[in-house]
Amino acid sequence: MLERVGEGAPRPRLEPTRRAVELLGDPHRSAPVIHLTGTNGKTSTSRMIESLLRASGLRTGLLTSPHLERFTERIRIDGESIRDEALARNWEEIEPFIAIVDAELEGSGESPLTFFEAFTVLAFACFADAPVDVMVLEVGMGGEWDSTNVADGQVAVITPIDLDHQSRLGKDVVEIARTKSGIIKPSAAVVSARQRDEVLKVLENAADLTESTLAVEDDAFAVISTTVAVGGQLVSIRGLAGSYHDLALPLFGSHQAQNAAVAVAAVEAFIGSGSVRLADEVVEVGLGTVTSPGRLQIVGSGPTVIVDAAHNPHGARSLVASIRESFDFEELVVVLGVLGDKDASGIVDVLAGLDAQFIVTTPESDRATDADQLAGIVAAKVGADRVTVIDGVDDALDEARDWAGDGDRRAVIVTGSVVLVGDAIRIAADRGWSAR
Repeated sequence: MLERVGEGAPRPRLEPTRRAVELLGDPHRSAPVIHLTGTNGKTSTSRMIESLLRASGLRTGLLTSPHLERFTERIRIDGESIRDEALARNWEEIEPFIAIVDAELEGSGESPLTFFEAFTVLAFACFADAPVDVMVLEVGMGGEWDSTNVADGQVAVITPIDLDHQSRLGKDVVEIARTKSGIIKPSAAVVSARQRDEVLKVLENAADLTESTLAVEDDAFAVISTTVAVGGQLVSIRGLAGSYHDLALPLFGSHQAQNAAVAVAAVEAFIGSGSVRLADEVVEVGLGTVTSPGRLQIVGSGPTVIVDAAHNPHGARSLVASIRESFDFEELVVVLGVLGDKDASGIVDVLAGLDAQFIVTTPESDRATDADQLAGIVAAKVGADRVTVIDGVDDALDEARDWAGDGDRRAVIVTGSVVLVGDAIRIAADRGWSAR
């Protein structure tokens, strides 16, 4: 699979994926689907939806991407990463059919299935094999031509839409919203986070054209309140069918409270068509046990190390707001690494508001922005005296922890790339930082 065209260069097409699942007997139709798109918050919201469904007694299949540490994170069965044996067995079973589609594509002058196309087919096969009662699918990129869109979502969930992947999805938020609204299928229940006015108009139009219902945050459902608590926050939510009060959510940031409200509304739409209130214990357990690795996750103490996979300006804004809301650090150092297809300047513009020191490094990816080049961008925003370049991620983290350990109420923030965050999580676990 890794020899195929990677996720950074998706093909805007659906037919090859459709052909592959057709040959396999349509595993994408083996269970109803909740489909998610948006710019930020997709993975956290997907995991909340999956947790709520599981708390409701359903056997779940969850597809998310990219992974942080292990490939098997991307396919979760009933709350657990798929077992290596099951993944390998399903791949061996579908590989001959993948080869047929590859040959047909090459015979017609097209490129073979990409990594993400093949991965999507594999995920559907794994879910059908399990089997699961419901599939929760996070798009890889966009929506309309994303390979997950061969499935028809009974519920379409739209997290906040902002600028990202403009070269693939469109030059402005309206074009991007049109591409993402492609996951809305006929007669679907559409649940959307709060959106810009111009984005909301696109979604309203898509819902009208497909004769779907549209429930939007702050109108059909909302966060009533959120209060910082030990290990996360206490939230109260008004859903589509009722209100839920004083729920423990073990995640930091008001944006996670908003993601939780979207998740509750999506599950209400799926289970009771938006008219049946969820049981209190379902919401308490579903939200109270949810995890979202790599999203404002504390991976080290003494000094505190926080990782966050913000890789665009919108994500960086949520990170900065959450650090201010949930923590009281006096000094920060940011370990920053960004991939080359991202808006590094826009990310740094936002992070500059933390008034932090910066250690710039190069994530372990052939798509990574060179550390010296990125350091120039950071220095132009915050001044050269606040920027250090350390190429190796291990060394950059060591330097950051040494600095943070030399003062009171200092912390390390690792951000800018999912790849960098995954490396930091692995290093923290290997070295036992959280135990210190």
